[in-house]
Amino acid sequence: MDVHNVDLTISAVRADQYPKTDYPEIALVGRSNVGKSSLTNTLINRQNFAHTSSQPGKTQTLNFYNVENQLYFVDVPGYGYAKVSKKERERFGQMIEQYLTQREQLRGVIMLVDARHEPTADDVSMYQWLDYYSLPTLVVGTKSDKVKSNVWNRQESQIRKRLTMKRDAPLILFSAVTKRGKDQVWQWIEQQTGMN
Repeated sequence: MDVHNVDLTISAVRADQYPKTDYPEIALVGRSNVGKSSLTNTLINRQNFAHTSSQPGKTQTLNFYNVENQLYFVDVPGYGYAKVSKKERERFGQMIEQYLTQREQLRGVIMLVDARHEPTADDVSMYQWLDYYSLPTLVVGTKSDKVKSNVWNRQESQIRKRLTMKRDAPLILFSAVTKRGKDQVWQWIEQQTGMN
């Protein structure tokens, strides 16, 4: 998709603040610092539109990015960051769960994992949770430019095995540096949202 117009519509903390449009929505989930902002910026052809927080775990709102008045990317707070208090984690855990299970406009979830490492226990829990709710999920392995090409297959199978992904479950290795995987991610988004 050619993207020319994007804006941050709202940073929401409650359901009554979510956009009132019927645009399909794609949520982006992943651990703090896994590269959600980099993926968003690459997909929308912007350098620094989605900001990387200087403090991991600081983003505690659902950020709705309006793309071409056709769909929303919804940046979900990163999980697995120890410095955030237990009470805070529970609070935005409830917010995320409510959004992911009750939002009618949600068409799919892009879950980011770091392609360089085995998925963490938090990643496994998140994937199992998305699977439990039967949410269409694309796993994106970020930072693949830092992985030698001769071990891509090994990293891919490691991610699949650790997350106990079904054989046909989609997984794409992505790099914000080389743009590897960008077109495939867009193809998946277009399939889920019925856009072309």
